[in-house]
Amino acid sequence: MKPLVIGIGEILWDLLPSGPRMGGAPANFACHARALGAESQVASRVGDDEPGAGLLRNLIDLGLPVSGISIDPTHATGSVGVKIMEDGQPAFTIEPDAAWDHLVSDPRLENVFAQADAVCFGTLAQRSAASAQTIRGLVSLTGPEALRVFDVNLRQNHYSSATIEASLELANVLKLNDAELPQIAAMLDIQGSVRECLTTLLDRYGLRLIAFTRGAEGSILYDGVEWCEHPGLAVNVSDTIGAGDSFTAAVTMGLLNRWPIGRISEAANEVATHVCSQAGAVPRLPDSILARFDVNGARHQAATT
Repeated sequence: MKPLVIGIGEILWDLLPSGPRMGGAPANFACHARALGAESQVASRVGDDEPGAGLLRNLIDLGLPVSGISIDPTHATGSVGVKIMEDGQPAFTIEPDAAWDHLVSDPRLENVFAQADAVCFGTLAQRSAASAQTIRGLVSLTGPEALRVFDVNLRQNHYSSATIEASLELANVLKLNDAELPQIAAMLDIQGSVRECLTTLLDRYGLRLIAFTRGAEGSILYDGVEWCEHPGLAVNVSDTIGAGDSFTAAVTMGLLNRWPIGRISEAANEVATHVCSQAGAVPRLPDSILARFDVNGARHQAATT
């Protein structure tokens, strides 16, 4: 049976120079988890408008249900202006007060979260009090064995130390990158080397695993017993949009598959490297990667073409 994996938070349009593409870290995560073998879905909110309808169509085309996405009659579907810098890194301009700032729950969605094997959430959709309350309430409904993945995703000034603290207390898996660690360490009064900071985070918040990404320099995974450092893989970068989300999805699926930490590291780096080599956040994954996760590549490609 496939694990049930949920991304909760923002779903939006990334307004790239090449044209609009579906985005939002939780949505990207859910799409990648689905490609890697999960029964996944997105919990979010869109406007009663054509951009919102377009996002729903995209999810359906990718094989994801849309029952977790509510329709906001007042607020517009979210969008983010994206400028790709020379190094392939994106610079974002995030529109305020979008539909996903007004997430709501209902008994059906609460039941889905109670059955989830893994959920992933970040900081951006918690910039509004309403959505923060909804996200934390739904994540708290997951069972004791479920993975609660906090993928930090600091964006501009759309976060606070209170949000970071509350999210860490709720999570049991943390994903962050080398730009975010110094900011979080400063907010939480954590000092020391990278390993010392990660150890403090894991111990202070009782985490099962920390996934720390370092761009072209690879990643570190730490589970309280074993450190696994990966040097990264060579790649011609198209853009890095969605690479971190794909890494998070691969780590999550590896944990659900009960892989050893080294195997998770190799697979996650391979997935993220491929995403960096392609345009957009959710490119189709090659059969060589799908085979790592025991996914039938032909069936996947037929479903997502």
